[in-house]
Order: sequence, then C-alpha cells, then structure tokens
Amino acid sequence: MASLIAILDLKGKPLIQRSYRDDVPPSYIERFLPLVLDIEEEGQQVTPCFSSQGINYLHIRHSNLYLLALSKQNSNAAEIITFLHRLTQVLIEYFKELEEESIRDNFVIIYELMDEMMDFGYPQTTESKILQEYITQESHKLEVQARPPMAVTNAVSWRTEGIRYRKNEVFLDVIESVNLLVRHASCLPRFIAYSGISIDICVHVQILGAVKMKCYLSGMPELRLGLNDKVMFETTGRTSRGKSIEMEDVKFHQCVRLSRFESDRTISFIPPDGEFELMSYRLSTPVKPLIWVEAAVESHRGSRVEYVVKCKAQFKRRSTANNVEIWVPVPDDADSPKFRASTGSVQYAPDKSAFVWKIKQLGGGRDYLLRAHFGLPSVRNETEPPTRAPLTVKFEIPYFTVSGIQVRYLKIVEKSGYQALPWVRYITQNGDDYSLRTAVEKGSPPPVMQT
Repeated sequence: MASLIAILDLKGKPLIQRSYRDDVPPSYIERFLPLVLDIEEEGQQVTPCFSSQGINYLHIRHSNLYLLALSKQNSNAAEIITFLHRLTQVLIEYFKELEEESIRDNFVIIYELMDEMMDFGYPQTTESKILQEYITQESHKLEVQARPPMAVTNAVSWRTEGIRYRKNEVFLDVIESVNLLVRHASCLPRFIAYSGISIDICVHVQILGAVKMKCYLSGMPELRLGLNDKVMFETTGRTSRGKSIEMEDVKFHQCVRLSRFESDRTISFIPPDGEFELMSYRLSTPVKPLIWVEAAVESHRGSRVEYVVKCKAQFKRRSTANNVEIWVPVPDDADSPKFRASTGSVQYAPDKSAFVWKIKQLGGGRDYLLRAHFGLPSVRNETEPPTRAPLTVKFEIPYFTVSGIQVRYLKIVEKSGYQALPWVRYITQNGDDYSLRTAVEKGSPPPVMQT
C-alpha cells in the first residue's frame, strides 16, 4: 500500500500530490531528490526502491517527471511500481503527452483520477477505458451527475456492459521487432581478426514481440486464442524437449485467465472494447540479419571519399520487405554528393551526417549495389584512425515472423450467437537498434556475405 503519491519535476518540486494515509507527512517529498543525489555521489546506482529514516521511496521516471510513492509500512514494492506505470499510461491516454505543462493544465482531472485509481493506499480501477466513461475533460451540468459504470464493481472491470456494434469484427496483429548489433572483424581488436579470414559477429540479438488487438464486438463475448504447437512459454518447473520457440518475459493483459492458461495453455479472455495489447514476449534466439548491409570505404588523401554499399535480403523469396531505409554515416564536412544505385532512391541528409538509401520493396534473396562519392574540403590528420557510426536499417516485412509464431484459431463465443469476422496480420520490423558495423577501408578483406 502507498501512503502518498506525488508527481515531481526534475528539480524535485512537487507538481501534484495526494495523501492516502496520515502516517507519512508531505514534507518527506522534498527529501527525495537530495537522497537521490547523495546516492549518485557515492558512486552507487539509484534503484527504483530505497529507504531512509523508516520511509520507503518508490519511484519511476517518465520524460522530465518523477512519479513518486511514499510508504512507511512493509509494502508490496512491485505492486506500487506497477501502479505508477499504470498511472503514467492513463495520464498519457488522457492528455496524449505527459509533461510538466500537461500536469499544470489538467490538475483537476488528475486529482479525480488519483482518487478513483487508489483508495486508502490500495490500487482500484486502473483501466483507462472505464475511467474515461465517467471522468471526462468536458464539464457536466449540475442536474446531470456522471455515475461510475457498473464495470467498476464487476469482476470484469475493463469492459462495460451493453456494447453494441452493427458489424462485429476482431483485428489481431502479431508484431515482432528485431534488435541486433553486428560487428565485422575489422571493427574489433586485432587479436580477434585472423589473417586472411573475415569474421562477422552478432554481438547482440533480441526479438520483442507483441499481440495487439482491436475488438469491435457486441455484448460480453469470450475469446479463445490458440497458437501453433511450436510455441513454448517459459514457466517455472517445466521442462521441454524437441524444437520449440521459447518465449521469455511473457506478459498478459489483465483480461487473460491465467489459471486456464497454466492448465492447458489456452489463452481465454473477455476483451476490452477497442484497441489493447493482449500479450508481449521476448526471444533471445540467435538469428541471422534479415537485411544484411556492408559498406566499403575508400579515402583519397583527404580530398574525397567513395562508398560501395551492398544490401541483401536474407529471408525467403516469397516475402518482401517494404519501405526499406539504409542509413550510411559520412564525415561531417562532406559535400558535393553523387549517387548511383541499382534500385531505389538516395538522399543526402547533411544535418544527420549520413545519406539514406530508400528501397520501396526488397524481395527475399535479392541484393543490390549503391555507389556514392563525396568531396572532403577540410584538411585532416591522416595519422588518426577514422571513427564511424554503425549503419542502421529500417524495414517492415508483412506476413512474416522471425519466431514462426502463428495463430491456429480465434474462437468467439457470445450468448446471442452472432457471427464475427476475425482478421489476423503478421508483421516483422526493425527495432529501436538494428545496427551493423561493417564499414571497412578498401584494401582490407571484404566482409563475408552471410547466407
């Protein structure tokens, strides 16, 4: 339980606060930031939870704000941290952006939300779709009182009764984002690169997946989702044999019946109305880069520099990557760009010290070549080794998943017996960090094209 919830700016000044118990005075809020600075000065890492003088400080940071909870008793830290994240999501859905300005402009509504989301230090309703039904940004007339919907006190607190649609539809998206970092041997220390051998090392590979849904269904339907047999969820005390997809850090929406899932691995739930994320997961399975890019760089006595960039789609030929963007870094003072590409278009972005190669559609197994020429007007110290940022790639591959996850069935059961149309879509895209350090000087062994 939490005794006090507050939102602070970066200077530790409280913008808004609400006390739920009387055991922690509000004056302890001012001690939070000095305690954080003391911990940092001692060279220690500031954890989300720490205690001082019998007071527990639990906090998260979002943008330029601190969301702080204070408690005096032996509280459930995970529950309070989760509540702070839920409070952040609710405020974002209300105000689009959660910043200091939006807090000052909407403090009345925020107080209403904090009163409804927590009672006497215990979390209550945290579903934004239900809160938006009776806590609105529009003023109400005195004779019209907004009453909380029945869903607040029901077992299904995330869905309101009496929803009706003329056309009942369900849209399900399986989206996987690939993050990876590949380094060529020339980017590593000399003792790693063997003479005459080219090595490519995947330093980091991570696949973040999410199953997102848009439900436009009448009544109170129950959905059952079945995934392919290759998928295996990581659970304590379970062992597996054979080839399977091990999903880690699986997180379900609160609507999923976890007891049913633990017993027979069926994902059964009554969905919220509208858009929501049903589940998310992570994969650490080693995979080869879906789009491989290598660049050879040739400098001519500091007067000009030439690039030869090659990209190859390393996924099946039946798939196609859309809106591919390959960003290649260049020196800050490069000018007079000249490009010649076998496909797509090339643009120079001097503000980002890079040029971008755009390919609208890249078929599986296809490879293309690009040549670029830049002038270098400034005088350089040739004794200093050049430093280059990695190549980054952006893409989107529809009807394709790296993990191989597939939806076997999506059953919709509702007492009125209406027919609904389920739509399933698969998308694989680049993550926040899809980088390849493969640029080498001309004369070095060329990078190996992985297949």
